Amino acid sequence: MRCVACGHEDSQVVETRMYGDGRAIRRRRQCKRCMRRFWTLEQVEQRPLRVVKKDGRREPFDRGKLRRGLEAACQKRPEAQAAIEGLIDGVEAWLGQRGEDTVRASELGERVLGELRRLDPVAYLRFASVYLEFSDAQRFRAEAERILARPDGERPQRPA
Repeated sequence: MRCVACGHEDSQVVETRMYGDGRAIRRRRQCKRCMRRFWTLEQVEQRPLRVVKKDGRREPFDRGKLRRGLEAACQKRPEAQAAIEGLIDGVEAWLGQRGEDTVRASELGERVLGELRRLDPVAYLRFASVYLEFSDAQRFRAEAERILARPDGERPQRPA
């Protein structure tokens, strides 16, 4: 690591600490030439995640876009509104664990629907009405009856 004071390329690690939420390491280093100490921060570089849409287009995963959709679904649902960040964090963790750099929009949507259904059935119906593209009130009613009939914790299936 190049010294910030003299530019010498050889330094020694004096101290190492976890930083932030444990996803980074902060190292205190000492230059072997001028003996000046400085900190460096090491973080894992993550691959950009891409979402494959129904029509085959690929676009970057956008946490803000997901948040806006969930906020609309959770409007006037205070408990659900408060849990949005946790839900998004859980979805992002799931995406990271998959180890792939692309995800189908349908797979992502079903994951969000499953999490939202456990969180708040009303918010789930609101989100599902847009995501599943309900074409009429009958489809909305049928989905409402399906979630009322399903035991808690069972993942919803996308209707054919």
